[in-house]
Amino acid sequence: MTDLQPEPAPGPALLAAESTAPVSARGDVWRRFRRNRLAVIGLVVLTLLVLAAILAPLITFYDPAKLDPVLSRKPPSLKHWFGNDLLGRDLYTRVVYGSRVSLRVGIFSVVIALALGLTAGAAAGFYGRWIDSVLMRITDVFLAFPYILAAIAIITVLGRGEAAVIFVLGGLGWMSFARIFRSSILSIKETEYIEAARALGASNFRIIRRHLFPNAIQPVIVYATIFVGTAVLSEAALSFLGVGITEPKPAWGLMVAQGKSFLIGSPHMLFFPGAAIFVTVMAFVFVGDGLRDALDPRLRGG
Repeated sequence: MTDLQPEPAPGPALLAAESTAPVSARGDVWRRFRRNRLAVIGLVVLTLLVLAAILAPLITFYDPAKLDPVLSRKPPSLKHWFGNDLLGRDLYTRVVYGSRVSLRVGIFSVVIALALGLTAGAAAGFYGRWIDSVLMRITDVFLAFPYILAAIAIITVLGRGEAAVIFVLGGLGWMSFARIFRSSILSIKETEYIEAARALGASNFRIIRRHLFPNAIQPVIVYATIFVGTAVLSEAALSFLGVGITEPKPAWGLMVAQGKSFLIGSPHMLFFPGAAIFVTVMAFVFVGDGLRDALDPRLRGG
């Protein structure tokens, strides 16, 4: 007889638990993220990097552009922790200020790539047919060009500088975002809740904005994190090749390019900016890997 009794109405405790479900979901993601020790280390490193970029004038002691030929190529000392470069500039100061350049390039280039990639991926995945074919063929054309060679060719036309590097890296990086977002949309656009939204008369724009975008964005977030590290490395490569950031702006790639000629007598000129590039890129990779595991629905409850 007890099986036939009606279920009790949801009480205040149940309603409160349901209202906090999104917070619990975020907490579940953070719990799984913390399990990945490398991801946590990467997050700590990135936090310190951002703080160093913001507080650069407070944690350095010299002007990054001040020349002192007397101190040319001096090794690390108590006054100059990372030593001095070819022109006598304090290398520690330039590495710290160089984090500003690298973070700006990484963040703004990923913003441009996201804007282009998500727009193209949403249109291709949702509308399909000829729109999908045209956008994916355009993507294939862009992917056919070697990334660095295409960047060098475009910067040669546009001119060197930080802004040119940002626009080129962002403009050449949207294709992967488009493919990832398109794939996510294709996997969920025929689900029941999307069909229900259509039946209720929701517009295509509303369906994309309210239903498809929040549920298809997770793999894009993971790739965007890794892309920032890729952009930092690409900027360093372009600056190293002489087509990226220009002097006297402190850029890690420029410092490595200058230090390679003095590797035997002054290895500090290459080691410290090279280590900054390596640590930053690996930190973004570790965080991206941790986000991938934390956001993977198959790991929920694990």
